[in-house]
Amino acid sequence: MTTPTIEPAANERVNRDEANWAQPVDRLSAAGVTGAYDAVSGKRVSGPLQGFGQLWQKSFTVRLEGVDTTPQAVIATWKTHFADFWPRGQRFYAPLSGIQPGEVGLLEIQPVPGAPIRLSTGVLVLYADDESFTFMSPEGHTLSAWITFSARRDGDVVVAEASALERPSDPFDDLAYSLIGNRQNDKFWQATLRNLAAAAGATAPVVETVSVCIDRKRQWRYWRNVRNSATLRSARRTMTAPVRWITRRG
Repeated sequence: MTTPTIEPAANERVNRDEANWAQPVDRLSAAGVTGAYDAVSGKRVSGPLQGFGQLWQKSFTVRLEGVDTTPQAVIATWKTHFADFWPRGQRFYAPLSGIQPGEVGLLEIQPVPGAPIRLSTGVLVLYADDESFTFMSPEGHTLSAWITFSARRDGDVVVAEASALERPSDPFDDLAYSLIGNRQNDKFWQATLRNLAAAAGATAPVVETVSVCIDRKRQWRYWRNVRNSATLRSARRTMTAPVRWITRRG
């Protein structure tokens, strides 16, 4: 009697999928990133379950009409040139090995266009394969979030998407999110998707946005997240920059 081959094949698929996930870590390290201020090393990850504010589910999609491509090609380009598709003035510093499971990238973001403060934070690459990759935020990030970048076929058209499950991290960020952060965040990813589509060759790409608040309750047990606030830390670092400059000169 011959042995069925379905089980080894299934195990092989499981092993390949496991390789696409980041290994559990207690503390993050951005040792493989250069050119940016490291405000992430030593921090833990903080997803939407550990956030303070209301829980939002968002998706930003763009159809690459008239573009002869594949989901795999779109994701490969997105990974390689991730920073190039961000709006002007926003910076992403990828690890030397690129966007791979378990790697950490650093960010420098203007919370509002023209603001003198740049938020220094980062992301953990939680998952990555040929058709998608997912980031998870660290402690102190303005949003406790998972955000996934993916591409798929819809008939003859490839659709690129950024989808997020996010909460403001602490009471301070929750107030800023309610006043302006929510809208700025939407504009950020809408611009990113348009830039990606234009680079792929799409003409006049249109980004469809779906934003739903799926839990209006605030998780008051996480109000202490403010202790790790990247917003407050970055503001303090900006205000003390002249003192540091004078000290170095002296």
